[in-house]
Amino acid sequence: MTDTLAPDALEPLSPDARIVRDFLDASMKPDPEKAATYMSDDVVITFTDGAKYDHPSGTTAFNAARYKWVKKKFGQFDVAPGNGETVVYSVGTLYGEWPDGTPFDGNRYVDRFVIRDGKIVKMDVWNESAERILIRQGAKA
Repeated sequence: MTDTLAPDALEPLSPDARIVRDFLDASMKPDPEKAATYMSDDVVITFTDGAKYDHPSGTTAFNAARYKWVKKKFGQFDVAPGNGETVVYSVGTLYGEWPDGTPFDGNRYVDRFVIRDGKIVKMDVWNESAERILIRQGAKA
């Protein structure tokens, strides 16, 4: 099942996709404490650098060091129900500013979430920021 919505769409999402969307909205404020309310106490977040976090404050700190600010333009939410859990993929692009104030847009991302009992238990994050940073520094990525 795929729930495809623009960031401001009013169409309903499936319950598990709504958990992910609400989590991402809180994360982008950023409000890591509110974001944590959508996660289980034993959540594992694996971020773009391979580091593992157990609370959204870890990813907020990572983003604060990498970007002046960053937000997501949601593309679609793909929902895959399983046995006792649901996998939700959020696919879209990042936009924001690098630490020096240079704007960026169109940076593709994929976030994969595992939902159990109404809570996010696992989150994996991928995006093109590292390649874009290399290109900004003159390297061929």
